[in-house]
Amino acid sequence: MPYVNIKITKEGATREQKALLIREVTRLLQEILGKDPQTTFVILEEIETDHWGIAGETVTVRRKR
Repeated sequence: MPYVNIKITKEGATREQKALLIREVTRLLQEILGKDPQTTFVILEEIETDHWGIAGETVTVRRKR
C-alpha cells in the first residue's frame, strides 16, 4: 500500500496539473513496482512560499530577486 506525499510551493499549479501528477505517480508505481492502483495513495501538499526555506531564506524572498 504505497503512500506518496508530494510537497510543492503554492504558486499556481492548476487542478489539471495536480490531477496529472496523481495519475502519473500512481501509474509509475503500478508499472515499475507492480503496485495496485486501488491501494496507492498520492497526497499533494501546497506550501506557501513564506513557509518554505532554502539556504536560510524563504522562497518568497528568493523569487523576488
